[in-house]
Amino acid sequence: MWKNLVVSVALLGALSCAAPAAWAQQNKAGEQFMKKAIEGNLAEIEMGKLAQQKGNSDGVRSFGKQLEQDHAAANEKALAAAKEMGMTAPSEPSKKQKAMYDRMSKMSGEKFDREFVKHMVDDHKKEVKEFQQEAKKGNAPPARFANDVLPDLQKHLDTAQSLQGKRSTTGSR
Repeated sequence: MWKNLVVSVALLGALSCAAPAAWAQQNKAGEQFMKKAIEGNLAEIEMGKLAQQKGNSDGVRSFGKQLEQDHAAANEKALAAAKEMGMTAPSEPSKKQKAMYDRMSKMSGEKFDREFVKHMVDDHKKEVKEFQQEAKKGNAPPARFANDVLPDLQKHLDTAQSLQGKRSTTGSR
């Protein structure tokens, strides 16, 4: 009996040590996801504003406004989730995102529209995939946020692909 009790206590001790480690790793991954999501929202808000200023076509300008509005709303939700997690949220886009903005800000006309739409298709394909993966992880704040925002990201991808299709079939505005 003592032998079984010692084995049980040892097993319980091992499990209790492994659980916090697994939780900490999951929490770290959730924080990384949220950090990236907030940076992405901030970048999309700025890119949306840029599209409204520099867009050559009505479709690109309209899409820019939609991006600005939807990502501002998504960022409010992201900041609430980050607060719930006790993490410090980033206050600006990543260096890579800033570099893309700088590159795009030097373009105009058809070239701006073409590059903007291509960037939005590529960017939203990645985002949709990442958010789908996070949404499957359960009920933690990052998963709830991902589930909540995923329909808008899909809508953005569909819009960007539609604009890309129009551009390749019409060749003009």
